[in-house]
Amino acid sequence: MGLYAQHVFPRLMDWTLGGEVPSRERARVLREVGGEVLEIGFGTGLNLAHYPPAVTRLTIIDDAELLRARVDARVAMVPFPVERARLNAERLPFEPARFDYVVSTWTLCTIPDALAAVREIGRVLRPGGRFIFLEHGRSDDPQVARWQDRLNPLQNVMACGCNINRPMDSLIRAGGLDITALERYGLEGMPRIFGEMYRGSAVARSAPA
Repeated sequence: MGLYAQHVFPRLMDWTLGGEVPSRERARVLREVGGEVLEIGFGTGLNLAHYPPAVTRLTIIDDAELLRARVDARVAMVPFPVERARLNAERLPFEPARFDYVVSTWTLCTIPDALAAVREIGRVLRPGGRFIFLEHGRSDDPQVARWQDRLNPLQNVMACGCNINRPMDSLIRAGGLDITALERYGLEGMPRIFGEMYRGSAVARSAPA
C-alpha cells in the first residue's frame, strides 16, 4: 500500500462515512443483529458503536489494517469479544454454518470478486441466519447509471478500488442468496452518482429438494 491508500484515504473515508447521516444508517441496519456475527470489510471500525447488546461475539475481517490506534480504541469500547483477522472475503477460513449474521456496510463495492464473497457469506451463515447489507451501487435511473459507468474508472483509482456502478441486488442474488428485505433510496446530502443505496437483508438459498 502506498501513502495515499494507507494513510490519506482511510482518514478521508473515516471522516466521510463517520458523519451524522451514515451513522444513522448504520444504527438502523444493525439494530436487529445478534448472536455470533461476522463483519466483512471492517475498515476503521465505524460500525462498532452501533452493534446492539444482543451481539455475543464479533469476528471482523479486512484485507488491510487501517488506522490501527483508532481501531484499537473503538474495539476497546464494546462489551463483547472481538476477533480480528487480516483476510479477504472471497475465501473465508471459517467452517460452514458458523454465524448468525454476516454484516457488510459500504464493502461489496470494493471487493474484487464480490460474487465469490457473497457465495462465501451464504456458506458460513447458519440455517435461518441473515446477511445484513448497507451498500451503494448502480442507480435504477438510466441517466444516472450512464454517468456512473463513465466515472467509475476514476472512482476506482481515487477511492482505492471502490466501484459505484455495481447492481448490488442482482449481485447478491447471483451469489446464491435470497433477498428478504430491500430498500432503495438516495443517501441524504450525497450526489446520486455516489449515494444510490441498497439497504436490506438476505438468507442463504435452500438447495432444491
